[in-house]
Amino acid sequence: MCRKEEPMEKNIVEKILAEHLVDGNLAPGGEIGIRIDQTLTQDATGTMAYLQFEAMNVPRVRTELSVSYIDHNTIQIGFENADDHRYLMSVAQKFGIVLSRAGNGICHQVHLERFGRPGKTLIGSDSHTPTCGALGMIAVGAGGLDVAQAMAGEPFYLACPSVVKINLEGRLRPWVSAKDVILKVLEIFSTKGNVGTVFEYGGEGAAALSVPERATIANMGAECGVTTSVFPSDEMTRRFLRLQDREAHFVPLSADADASYARVVTIDLSRLEPLAAKPHSPDNIAAVRSLTGISVQQVCLGSCTNSSYKDLVTVAGILKGRVAHPDVSFILAPGSRQVLDNLARDGYLADLIASGARLMENACGFCIGNSQSPQSGAVSLRTSNRNFLGRSGTLDADIYLVSPETAAAAVITGRFTDPRDLGMDYPNVRMPERLVIDDRLILRPTEATREVEIYRGPNIGAPPVNTPLPDTLAGPATIKVGDKITTDHIIPAGARMKYRSNIPRYAEFVFENVDAAFARRALANKEAGRHNIIVAGLSYGQGSSREHAAICPMYLGVRAVIAKSLERIHAANLINFGILPLTFVDEKDYDALDAGDDLEIAGLRTAVAESEILTVANRTKGSSFAVRLSLSARQKEMILAGGALNVRRQE
Repeated sequence: MCRKEEPMEKNIVEKILAEHLVDGNLAPGGEIGIRIDQTLTQDATGTMAYLQFEAMNVPRVRTELSVSYIDHNTIQIGFENADDHRYLMSVAQKFGIVLSRAGNGICHQVHLERFGRPGKTLIGSDSHTPTCGALGMIAVGAGGLDVAQAMAGEPFYLACPSVVKINLEGRLRPWVSAKDVILKVLEIFSTKGNVGTVFEYGGEGAAALSVPERATIANMGAECGVTTSVFPSDEMTRRFLRLQDREAHFVPLSADADASYARVVTIDLSRLEPLAAKPHSPDNIAAVRSLTGISVQQVCLGSCTNSSYKDLVTVAGILKGRVAHPDVSFILAPGSRQVLDNLARDGYLADLIASGARLMENACGFCIGNSQSPQSGAVSLRTSNRNFLGRSGTLDADIYLVSPETAAAAVITGRFTDPRDLGMDYPNVRMPERLVIDDRLILRPTEATREVEIYRGPNIGAPPVNTPLPDTLAGPATIKVGDKITTDHIIPAGARMKYRSNIPRYAEFVFENVDAAFARRALANKEAGRHNIIVAGLSYGQGSSREHAAICPMYLGVRAVIAKSLERIHAANLINFGILPLTFVDEKDYDALDAGDDLEIAGLRTAVAESEILTVANRTKGSSFAVRLSLSARQKEMILAGGALNVRRQE
C-alpha cells in the first residue's frame, strides 16, 4: 500500500492528498490512488458513466455524495436527449445518486453553491470540475469510467502532482475582474506543457477575492492542462457558505508558512488590464484595448465560468437604462436557478431583459455549441472558457473569450471596447445578506427507491468493450494531425452529442471537422483485420474530459495514438479503453511520418510488460523509430486486457 512521504510544512494540496491517500507515495510524478468523497456527472458524459457503473454490478454508490446533473443537452430535438434524461433519473433513484433536474443549473455552479466542501475530494466527468477548487477542494476532471469506478468505492489514480504557487498581490482595479486574472495565467503558462501540475493560489490578492471570483479562475485552470487549481478555505469561504446556508460545512485550510513549491509565480493584480483570448485558443491573449473597433455580432454572457450572481449583477449595473446595439445578438444564460431566482427577486433580471438580453436556459447551451451558434463569419464575444475552432457550431466564426465587463461594453457599442472607456462609474455590487435558496429541483434518493426499474430508450446501448492487446500491432497511420488537437476535434459536441449513448452512431463523426472520411476509412481497416493508428503533434486531446474521444476511436479499431505529447485526461481515457498512448522519443520522427504509412510493432505484449521504449517499424519507408510508453503496473494490466472494464470482469 502507501507510504506518505510528507514534508513537515505542507501546502494545501499536500494536506488534502495526505488525508485521502490509499495507494502510492506522495512524491511528484509517481502514481497515487486517493479516496474520493464526492462525484459529479453531467448528461453529456454521465449516461455512459452510469452504463459502465451498471456493468460493475454494484448495488449502491459508495461515496459520501454522488450527484447527476442534467445541464448539457437540454435542447430536446428528437427523442434521444429526453430518453437519456429519463434513464439518468431512474439510475439515480436506483443507485442512491442525487439528481439535479434540467433547469436547476450548470453542474459546476450548482455544485459550488450546494455541495462542495473544503478539504474534500471530488472527481467529475467534466473537465471543468476544478471549479470547486475555489472552496479548497481537490476537484479533478476525469473520464466517465474513472468516475464510475469511484462511485463503486475504488480509488482514483493519478500522477502525484507537482504544485505551482501562484501568488496574487495587490487588488483588482475597477473594470478588471477574475476573468482577466485567469487569462493572464493562460498567457504565462499557455495551454500545453502543464500536465501533472496543480496551481495553488495564495497571497493578499487571493484573500480579497470572493468565492465566485475564485471559481472563475479555478474553472479555466483546466485550459492550462493542469490537474486542478485550489484556493485556501478562509473567511471568504465561510462568507460564501453562510450565504448558501451551509456555514456548518466550513473548514479552515491554508498552506503552512514554510510550505515548498515546485515554482512560485507572482501576479500583481493592480497592474492587470482587461484581456481577451483571441481565436482559436484560450491562450491566444491580447489586451482588449488592442482590439478596439472590431465589429461584434454576438455577445454570450454566462456559462459555468462567469454566470454567478455577482457577475450578472455587475453587467446589469453597466447596462441599466441602455439597450443592446442593433448589430448585436445578446444572449444571457444564468449559471443556476438560484442565480436566476435571486436576480429576479432583486430586480436585476428586469434590467437585463430591458437591455435586450435573450434569456436562455440555466444550462451549458452556447458554450458547447448546441444552441446560439453565431452567423457565418461572425465575431462572438463569450464569457465561457473555450474558443476552439468550430466549437460554437459555426466553423468560420471568430470566438473571443472575455470578462463580463468587456462583454457588456460590446453589447452597448457593437464593437470591441475596453470597458474603462465607457465613461461611467464601475457598478458597486453588494452581495445580499441572504440568498433565496430553493432546492426543489434537486431529487434525493431514498432506500425505498432501490426497486426502481431503469428506463432504457432505443438510443441507449451497452458500453462497448475492446479486445485484449494483440501481440502484433499492424496497420496504417490512418490520420496525421498537428498540435493542440482537442477532444472537440476528435469527437464533436453540440448537436452530435445526442448520440453519446449510441456509440456506433456517434463514431461516424470522429474527426468530422478535420477529415470527414476518417470514420469510413478506419472502419474499413478494422473490417479488413488491420489496426488504426493516429499520429499527432503536441498537446493531443486537450479540452473536454469526454471519454467518447477514446471510446469512439476504439470502436473504429484505433489501437494506438503516437503523439509528441498527450494531455492528462485524454491519456487516461485512452488507457481505460485499451488504446496505447505512445509518445515520440525523438520528435523529429513525427516529421518523417506520413498519413497512410504502414506501421508495425511486433512482440507488443512482452514489450508493454517489460519495457518503456518500443520500436515502431515503418514498412512503407523501410525505417523504424522509437516511442515511449510510460505506464504504471496498474495501467499495463489495463492495456494488456484491452481496457478497465475487461480487468473488472476478470476480477
